[in-house]
Amino acid sequence: MEIVKTFGLSKVYGKGATKVNALKDVNLTIKQGEFVAIVGPSGSGKSTLLHLLGGVDRPTSGNVVIDGIDIYSLKEKDLALFRRRKVGFIFQFYNLIPVLTAKENILLPLLLDRKEPEKKYIKELIHLLEMEDREAHLPNELSGGQQQRVSIGRALAYNPSIVLADEPTGNLDSKNSKEIVNLLKFSVKKYHQTVIMVTHDLELAAQADRIITLEDGQITTDEVVRYEKLQSIDR
Repeated sequence: MEIVKTFGLSKVYGKGATKVNALKDVNLTIKQGEFVAIVGPSGSGKSTLLHLLGGVDRPTSGNVVIDGIDIYSLKEKDLALFRRRKVGFIFQFYNLIPVLTAKENILLPLLLDRKEPEKKYIKELIHLLEMEDREAHLPNELSGGQQQRVSIGRALAYNPSIVLADEPTGNLDSKNSKEIVNLLKFSVKKYHQTVIMVTHDLELAAQADRIITLEDGQITTDEVVRYEKLQSIDR
């Protein structure tokens, strides 16, 4: 089943001499349950693509269809609700609420909707994150790896259609980076999530099902590639 589709997706910033074509006519299809890594040089449009897929920024032209819904045809209020319920975000900077405990941060999307959490699912999720003995701790009482685990829990709390991860291991050491990517892979397998991850780490990208390379706002390759071949990609 196709969960994400883009048609002629383009994004232009600025005008005249300052005009930047961040994305140029991107057509993309991603199936449910895929783990996709997006790689490419700095300024290639990776984060712009991720933000457009998540409804964070509006395209200059083109369409994004998620789970059968053309998201930019929605009104702002409906788009905000769609983002909260259908899209999970994981960022390089964890963006946790400092006055909320780890468990409260995980439950935040549900609390904002005044929705009763599914206790069995949340308990299983916290166990998966190995945060049972840290769920009452505040963010400043957690390590970087633990804070990123909480942000993953928050992204998965609503059981969204897709999870978008923007450099999720950028602030972590190699051990924690591998553990975070393994968690994302496991969420794909266990919860049938679709994970789209932007990364500069080619070794981590090699663990995805599919690797999309962007250059100058366009897709240059879209394939499953062995790690050895990734060495040629310009970081």
